[in-house]
Amino acid sequence: MADSGTQYDVIVVGAGVMGSSTAYHLAKTGNKVLILEQFDFLHHRGSSHGESRTIRATYPEDYYHSLVMESYELWRTAEAEIGYRVYFPAEQLDIGHSDDKSLAAAVDTCKKHSIPHLVLDREQLAEKYSGRVEIPADWVAVWSKYGGVIKPTKAVSMFQTLAFKNGADLKDNAEVVEIKRDGSSGGVVVSVANGERFRGKKCVVTVGAWARKLVKSVGGIELPIQPLEATVSYWRIKEGAEGEYAIGGNFPTFASYGDTYIYGTPSLEFPGLIKVAVHGGHRCDPDKRSWGSGGQLPITALKKWIEGRFGGRVDSSEPVSTQLCMYSMTPDEDFVIDFLGGEFGKDVVIGGGFSGHGFKMSPAIGRILADLALKGVAEGLELKYFRIARFEENPKGNVKGFADQVRLH
Repeated sequence: MADSGTQYDVIVVGAGVMGSSTAYHLAKTGNKVLILEQFDFLHHRGSSHGESRTIRATYPEDYYHSLVMESYELWRTAEAEIGYRVYFPAEQLDIGHSDDKSLAAAVDTCKKHSIPHLVLDREQLAEKYSGRVEIPADWVAVWSKYGGVIKPTKAVSMFQTLAFKNGADLKDNAEVVEIKRDGSSGGVVVSVANGERFRGKKCVVTVGAWARKLVKSVGGIELPIQPLEATVSYWRIKEGAEGEYAIGGNFPTFASYGDTYIYGTPSLEFPGLIKVAVHGGHRCDPDKRSWGSGGQLPITALKKWIEGRFGGRVDSSEPVSTQLCMYSMTPDEDFVIDFLGGEFGKDVVIGGGFSGHGFKMSPAIGRILADLALKGVAEGLELKYFRIARFEENPKGNVKGFADQVRLH
């Protein structure tokens, strides 16, 4: 096997948004960093590609608040360093039945952390958005100024470019097949499929839907992370109403709580189309995907929701376009941010299980993963909600007083 001969401070395995953000934070603080990606950079086989992701602060789980708010600032910082935008501000609107426990918990988070928000009834909502959004009489809406859209592929490219500009080495088409203790230096040796070996003092593993497989082979730990193949759908705005649902035109990013959790963004990536999708997907093997044929989009639920929400301004007959991406689901929908432990101690850090909602927090998560690798502690975050050990205490993970939001279909 060929040895690179370079000793890295940290080797990052996986160049999706989490790994790329981690490499960026490590490199900008002067560390010698290598990032390894098993496919081409900016590939479409994982969770970090596509045209849009939402960002919001209205979380039912209040322990995400600090991650989201830090990320808002860090998105702006990275944009200033690269010289272009990846984050586009918008308001955020959460809607659902007045008795929905998840929505009530999101309101509690707003109150606890003094997030500017309004709780609106049907008439107040119709007035605020001039009839562009409608809800049943027994529903409520929660408005917040903290929303927005992030461009995913562009954001990953931004972090990789900034990491490179700060001295990081980037290598794609380098599938990691083994991570072992380095008997000579006490660090780790990372081996890739073509026979190359790389040495590092520390290692951060952020491989998305492949986390369960790699962590099992490296550390013998069975992480309860289930890959899901998700379908995102775009719907045509009827002629004459296109500007009413466009980004920058006072229309919000949105989430609808209930049996089917539906979310979406203003028109941005495709003129005249609005993104409305179900938060969920169907189980899959990331190496043997059906590419859309293994599960059906819950089209009936989506059509009904669109018909009832947009005042007839959006064509609900069928989506104009669909795109596929991956979720890496944990049983409690919370992240895994922890040390691998065992023989590796604190020298190998795991970041995974981002469950279809972590992208927005990637700048802060990258900073935390970098801190864990370099310092062994995560400043500004209570890690108990993200430890691997929580699944040993309870196979379902963190106990919550509201229903799961992701739907399997």
